[in-house]
Amino acid sequence: MPKLRQILSYMRLLLSAAFVIASCSASRAQTLTGVNLSGAEFSPSHLPGRYGWDYSYPNDDEIEYFTHKGVNIFRIPVRWERIQPSLNGPLDPKELARLSQVIADAHAHGASVIIDIHNYANYQNIGLEANPAVAASFADLWQKLAVQFGQDDYVIFGLMNEPKIRNKDFWTNAVQEAIDGIRRTGARNLILVSGTGWDGAHNFVAINSASLALLKDPDNHMDFEVHQYFDKNASGTSDVCVPPDQAVATLKSFTQWLRTTKRQGFLGEFGASRNPNCLAALDQVLSYLQANSDVWLGWTYWAAGPRWGNYMFTVEPDKGQDRPQMAILQKYLHSSQSNTQAQ
Repeated sequence: MPKLRQILSYMRLLLSAAFVIASCSASRAQTLTGVNLSGAEFSPSHLPGRYGWDYSYPNDDEIEYFTHKGVNIFRIPVRWERIQPSLNGPLDPKELARLSQVIADAHAHGASVIIDIHNYANYQNIGLEANPAVAASFADLWQKLAVQFGQDDYVIFGLMNEPKIRNKDFWTNAVQEAIDGIRRTGARNLILVSGTGWDGAHNFVAINSASLALLKDPDNHMDFEVHQYFDKNASGTSDVCVPPDQAVATLKSFTQWLRTTKRQGFLGEFGASRNPNCLAALDQVLSYLQANSDVWLGWTYWAAGPRWGNYMFTVEPDKGQDRPQMAILQKYLHSSQSNTQAQ
């Protein structure tokens, strides 16, 4: 039965992908639209921590809720120290099994997964930039993850969340080594590369474009992930947003860079509070991304997961009730659009 379920799941994914290709040019629907499903990255001060207490992985019920809404991709933040307890060591089998189960559940519901190493370019509070051994181990981690998931086209490799690195050339070299390590395994998965400076879309061109443009992927299957929040300082710490037109403007320089360089981008994190002005900004940002789907591959909203409680950005349902942000997200979720078109 498990083997049959896997075969059926992959058939469903293939049909879904075919529909995306057929419908995308006609409707300009975003190819990948979803949420960050948090939990496995929680309690970074307790490593490895107690599973089920300090941190947890999404379960099938959570995945089913969001795929029913139209989500077709989940960004799953994980901690490097948990998946690989010692630098250059083997991947932890229990943690690997948990992550693999999330991926299997997502696939069973027709969704892809981004594995997001949510470490800000450090390991046990030691930055890649501060220790050459840690920097070298970054490529080792991804080479081992590629061995595990490199035969799954519906797993995307999100190399590092918001790398806190000052030297942009150093980061470019570290990313290039990780890409080379992944490709040496034969894995052809899509790779998402983040920039320094909190990976903001608003300043990506000024801070990161010159150095990251030098990256080379032998399989030509690499895109750029950015994050953007819509409070005054783009930090995602306030429930007050800039006006909707200003929120959209934060994405425009990156969009133009993508178009000029013939690359694609992915908005890996963005969020809006329940404040009416923020909801309006969220609506206009999603409309802008959809209108520019020739260069914006997709997006994952920040965030969902039961550990968030009443966090201002959460789209985790509250006692069975949808959060206000979900009504806006659902207008732009690819599967929701597909279902609407089919009707």
